[in-house]
Amino acid sequence: MLDTLIKHVTAVTMDDEQHIYTNAFIGIKDGKITYVGKIEPDEAAEKVIDGTGMLAMPGLVNTHSHAAMALMRGYADDYALQEWLNDHVFPVEGRLTGRDIYWAMLWAQAEMLATGTIAYTDMYMQLPSMAQAAVDGGLYANISNGAMCFNPDGYNFETDGVTAQNLEVLEKFHGADDSRVKLDVSIHAEYTSFPGLWQDFARFAKEKGLNMHIHLSETRSEHENCVAKYGKTPTAILAENGVFDTRATAAHCVWVTEEDMEILKEKNVTVAHNPVSNLKLASGIAPVAKMFEKGVRVALGTDGVCSNNNHDLFEEIKLAALLQKGVNYDPRLMPAYRALWMATRAGAFAQGRENQIGQLTAGFDASLILVDTEKPGLYPVHNPVSTLAYSVRGGDVSLTMIRGKVLYENGKYYGLDVEKIREKLFPILHRIFNA
Repeated sequence: MLDTLIKHVTAVTMDDEQHIYTNAFIGIKDGKITYVGKIEPDEAAEKVIDGTGMLAMPGLVNTHSHAAMALMRGYADDYALQEWLNDHVFPVEGRLTGRDIYWAMLWAQAEMLATGTIAYTDMYMQLPSMAQAAVDGGLYANISNGAMCFNPDGYNFETDGVTAQNLEVLEKFHGADDSRVKLDVSIHAEYTSFPGLWQDFARFAKEKGLNMHIHLSETRSEHENCVAKYGKTPTAILAENGVFDTRATAAHCVWVTEEDMEILKEKNVTVAHNPVSNLKLASGIAPVAKMFEKGVRVALGTDGVCSNNNHDLFEEIKLAALLQKGVNYDPRLMPAYRALWMATRAGAFAQGRENQIGQLTAGFDASLILVDTEKPGLYPVHNPVSTLAYSVRGGDVSLTMIRGKVLYENGKYYGLDVEKIREKLFPILHRIFNA
């Protein structure tokens, strides 16, 4: 017997053949998809979901976030990047405790579930607290603490605080819940560290078989200062020091050169494109169309809420497509399907989950979302892919399922106590913003 049958749904599978089934059936058992097609399975189901008027697609993957910055939504808007960081963000972050980060990450995950995100790749601090929040939140999570050091003479990998947190999380949390939660290794960025640190953390990642997560060429000044300092771009110097010798995600890549793109392709690096954040901080527009032309894999991220104001990946999907059309004066660039592919298949690969999530295919995890298209703003649906890429907003998601379990449906959460979480945030917000 099936656990769940979704019937009469339009299924945008995102599989290799780009199948789209109308009036389709999706069978689910033991957390896995057992069937997707137009013929109703013979097996009975314990639960039946009527998908009439709904679009089904794989849940979205956010490949670059700082989830705990949900505490800073709407704080420190409209500043230049360095002023934003040094005068506003860093002072607040200096007051955060591990418990603060735990509750903030649960709050962020509630937003992600309600807007169709099932998986996120997060870089922040207080890694054990991040890990516990990831376990309790229910989403797929790749978590990391971005290593930084501005004093090479005082640096020691063995005694570094990030190393200690990595080892603790590797032992206690990595692979939790059948690898729903994973530890990544992270170097914050080229400009916040130096070659010795890069080499140590790159070696650790490779030895332990862990993914790498790094900010890369986010701003023009960052990129040009690196060239002035080392005679090479951030991409080139980090590659020389082994940073991309394991599966890696490079966030932003706004100022990468064509030579950098060749390196990213050769090293099989996934670029995490964050169009909303890059525009809000006036960092620029990443040359994503050129990256695709060069064969570089590009996924999508929201960055932190303080530089975005939400975790709505549907907003990123639409903007990612439209920006490349506009700046290149070519409406054929970045078609709707490619934008959806960035938010699903590319993100799944970046996390090392390309055989688990990212498509509606028998044998994959039943981790999907439903969108009600019979509401104003979405109806009629002439093209399901175009509707998902250009019309849907996160608030249009009616159901989010992870491994066969409904975690969100029509405003209700099954797993997260959002009222309790919000109550926990009140004293945290008072303390950190009134210190």
